[in-house]
Amino acid sequence: MARRQGGFGNALRDLAGALLPLSARGLGQEIEERIQKIPTRLNEYGFDQFGLEPAAAKSQVLLSAVLYRYYFRVETRGIDKVPSGRVLLISNHAGQLPFDGMMLGVAMLLEAEPPRIVRGMGEYWIPQLPFVGVAAIRSGSMVGTPENCTQMLEADECVMVFPEGVRGMNKLFRERYKLQRFGQGFIRLALETETPIVPVGIVGSEEQQPGLATIPQLGRMLGMPAFPITLGFPWLGPLGILPLPVKYRIYFGDPIRFDGSPTEEDASVQAKVDVVRDVIHGLLQRGREERKGIFRG
Repeated sequence: MARRQGGFGNALRDLAGALLPLSARGLGQEIEERIQKIPTRLNEYGFDQFGLEPAAAKSQVLLSAVLYRYYFRVETRGIDKVPSGRVLLISNHAGQLPFDGMMLGVAMLLEAEPPRIVRGMGEYWIPQLPFVGVAAIRSGSMVGTPENCTQMLEADECVMVFPEGVRGMNKLFRERYKLQRFGQGFIRLALETETPIVPVGIVGSEEQQPGLATIPQLGRMLGMPAFPITLGFPWLGPLGILPLPVKYRIYFGDPIRFDGSPTEEDASVQAKVDVVRDVIHGLLQRGREERKGIFRG
C-alpha cells in the first residue's frame, strides 16, 4: 500500500510539473541549483539544527519565486552590500500579509552571491496557523524570540527582522511609508552577537493591500493581532487576501556596525535605533522618487 501511495504522489508531482509553464519549470531548476550552493549541515533525516528542510524548501520557494519574478517583478539595488557570515537585515514592514518578507528572502536566494537562506523571525501567532507554521519552519523561519535569533546569529545565519512588527504590517493606507515605532531588541541582539546590520527599504509592499481600517477586538477573538479591512477583504472572501500586482523595489543600505554593550540604557540604544530607522527612511524616499508608478518600474 505504501508503495502505491508513493507512486501516486510521484505521479501527481510529475503532472503538476508538466503543467507548469516552461519559464516556471526553468525557475524551479534555478532554485534547485541555488539551494545546492548554500552550505547547510543536515542530520540523517535531512534537517538542519533549526528545522530547515532543503527538500521541502525547494517546493515552497517555487511559488514565492514565481510571485517574485512575474507578479511583483522585483528589482533589487545594492544587494552586493550584504556581507558574508552573520548579518541582520532590518526592513520596513507593511501590506497586511508578509509578502515583503517573502520577497526579501527570495531576493537573497536568487540575486545574492553567494545565495543565502534568510531566516525569518515570525510573530508568535504564525506557528498556530494550520500548515503555515510547519511550512515556515521547514523553509528556515522561527518564532522571533531573542533566544532563537541569538542562536541563529551565533551560527552565522542571515536573519531578517521587521522592528515595526504588526504596527507596520497592519498600518492603514493613509499611513503608507510612514515608519512606525521600532523596537530596540534588534540593536541589543546586534551588540550581544557582534553582528552587522544592513538596513533595507522595500518599496511596493505598502500599496499591495490597502488597509481601510482594523478591528483589534475581533482580531484578538480570532487569535490574531488585528482584523484588517482592506479593499478586497472581507468583501471578496478568500480572494480578498490576494495582493495587488504592485511593482517591488528592494534597496539595501551599507552595513552598520555598532559598538557598545547589549545592557546599555534605553536612551543609548534608542539613538542607535534611530540611525537605522533614518537610513531606511532615506532608502524608501529614494525608491519612491525613482519609480514611475505603483504598478510599473
